[in-house]
Parts: sequence; C-alpha cells; structure tokens
Amino acid sequence: MANKFDALKTSDDSGEEENSPRKSDVHKEDLPEIEVPPGDHRLQYAYSFWFSRRTPGKQAIHNYDQNLKRVGRFATVEQFWNLYSHLLRPSELQGHSDYHVFKDGIKPMWEDEANQKGGKWIVRLRKGVVSRCWENLLLAMLGEQFMVGQEICGVVVSVRFQEDFISVWNRTASDQSTTARIRDTLKRVLNFPPNTILEYKTHTESLKTWKGGPPPRPA
Repeated sequence: MANKFDALKTSDDSGEEENSPRKSDVHKEDLPEIEVPPGDHRLQYAYSFWFSRRTPGKQAIHNYDQNLKRVGRFATVEQFWNLYSHLLRPSELQGHSDYHVFKDGIKPMWEDEANQKGGKWIVRLRKGVVSRCWENLLLAMLGEQFMVGQEICGVVVSVRFQEDFISVWNRTASDQSTTARIRDTLKRVLNFPPNTILEYKTHTESLKTWKGGPPPRPA
C-alpha cells in the first residue's frame, strides 16, 4: 500500500447503513494462501482488513458488496503492523466510516456462513477514545486473548457523528458461556469498570430489526 489514504479509496455512492440489505449471494471466498516471509511471527489465523463508508443523505439502495473494500490481508505480526501503520486511525475517519478485521474467508456480513448463527457484543464509546479502544481490541483478538477457540469471527469499529461503536462478532449466539467469556474479556482489554453494561445482539435479531424498520447503527 502506497500510503494510508489508499484505504479510503472507496465508492461514496452507497446509501446504506453498515447493517443494511444485501442483494448478492454470500459464498465462501477462495483466497490464496498468504506468503509468510522468513523470520516473521505467524499469527494463529490469517485475517482480512476491510473498509466501508456510507454517504449520509442518499436514498438509493446499493449493493452492500460495492461499499465494502478489502484493504489488505495479513498472517503475521509484521504484516499486520505494516498494514496498520499506513491506515488512518478511526478518530481521523469521516463520519459513517467502518473498519472490519475478520478471519480470512469470513466476510463481515450477516449472511456469511460463519456469521449466520452468531451475534455481536456492541460497545458505545464517547468521542475521543475510539482509536485507543480499537487498537487494544485488535491486539487482543490477534493475540488470542479471548480464549474461545474459533468462536471469534472478527471485530468492527464504526465511526459516527455523535458517538462511536466497536463490536466483536462470534459464531454461536446460543453458547452463553462463550458469549459471557467474550464480554468479560472485552471489559478487561478495554479497561472498563466491572459494572459496565454491554449489549449483545444476534444477527438474526439484527436482520429482523432491519426488516421492521431502519437498520441499526452499530456494525
């Protein structure tokens, strides 16, 4: 990537929220294996880094895939930092922008096979703290601090005008012990007080919410 602004080269003609109707079929991506340079420190999983941005005020509904751009892929600690260091921090992004970091082969969409039966923990953040929280969350996921095996699908940061959101997506919404462990780890890595209340939402619930009215704001 030439510079951090390459991440923002995306279409501005989408009128959808991050969680909005998807018109295309979701299928498992057939991605080539990421080459690992000698001496690099391999992560347990390979990941894709995505960017999306919604242009407020436009009414036309567009294909969600057209607004979701893969910035890059990485499989080692060194590849992650090389990519991350060239990207704008969330606090530098324009409103209605989102970063998504998901395991390779999983698209940040409700309909993806890995996400269909899952859900997400949602954290609302006051302005000014999102970049620090996002970096801590990324490092916790890449460092396998959640200790829930393959349950974590990815993480999302959503920048909005009045507040920001981060979310952790997992595969199995019905596994209460796993979702509780994710919640507790999330509080710990973000240094939240023990009594902080977080919101868990299944992707099935999110889809029903969208069908019954405006799509929810957080990713």
